[in-house]
Amino acid sequence: MAKPIVTGLMAYGMSGRIFHAPFIHTNPGFTLKAIVERSQKKAAAVYPDIISYDSIDELLNDTEIELIIVNTPNNLHLEHAIKAMRAGKHVLVEKPAAATVEQVKELFDVGRETDKHVMIYQNRRYDSGFISTKKVIESGRLGTLQEVIFRLDRYKMQINVKAFKETKETPANGLVYDLGAHLVDNAIALFGKPLSYNKTVGIYREGSEVPDYFFFHLIYPNQLNVFLTSGLLIAQEQPGFILNGTLGSLVKTRTDVQEAQLDKGMMPDDAAYGIEPEGKDGVLTIVGVDNVKNTELVPSDKGGYMQIFDAVYHTVRNNALYPVTEEQIAWQIEMLEA
Repeated sequence: MAKPIVTGLMAYGMSGRIFHAPFIHTNPGFTLKAIVERSQKKAAAVYPDIISYDSIDELLNDTEIELIIVNTPNNLHLEHAIKAMRAGKHVLVEKPAAATVEQVKELFDVGRETDKHVMIYQNRRYDSGFISTKKVIESGRLGTLQEVIFRLDRYKMQINVKAFKETKETPANGLVYDLGAHLVDNAIALFGKPLSYNKTVGIYREGSEVPDYFFFHLIYPNQLNVFLTSGLLIAQEQPGFILNGTLGSLVKTRTDVQEAQLDKGMMPDDAAYGIEPEGKDGVLTIVGVDNVKNTELVPSDKGGYMQIFDAVYHTVRNNALYPVTEEQIAWQIEMLEA
């Protein structure tokens, strides 16, 4: 392995603490050198050798750092990613990459101009349930797919204290750009760009300015219908994955444990990391001879957010193609902003 990629984090809030720092710290392909902490200095309690800068400018002026993780508020992703690339850094940008398709083009154009890699962080491709669902689709056991339903729900009546998520004047706001970025990416990762799509949004929480519910209907060739739904007032957990094909069906709840484990301080190199508890298997029903239905359980694969960082390493060091492409991000943002 070539020398580790010296990396800096733009923020140490939930995203930095849970989804980035543990992976950079435990992956031998990286060295976590510095984090921006404007007020409270918390990172050193977990990473005693880390440098805590007071500002993004200080971080970008560190000439040893090669890669910047842009995990600031959604509306600042474009500005901060461009600033990092112009400072000579590759960037891993939290979703959503930008607010508009035009901004996506600008982001990747600057990457080409500065000869720096632009990589977008789409971790839900590596949830345990999504990985196992993808395997069932690729096996062909369901026959020709007719209907695919992906859900990602919450119950949060209160307005989020993060203003950038809740203020209508702020670009890339609301649930569509938050959980919608995950679900649309899931569909694109599996099926590509739809032939057409319809989008419905709603606002149900008292005092909310931005959508807290959405429903996408994506239409693909061969009469495949993909439905993507999310809401912040869904009290009863519903299956996160429902697939119906001409030969069978798959139903699976969303029980990926990675975020909860990381939030409790588990590191990705722990043997128990990413393994769903027993009893959370998917249910696969296949129709056999004489219309006899055969049901079996589908164990979830181990969740693997570390695969993102392995891909980042090979992209930066070996110029490999990053799995989330510019074209896919443009399709995603087109649907989110529609």
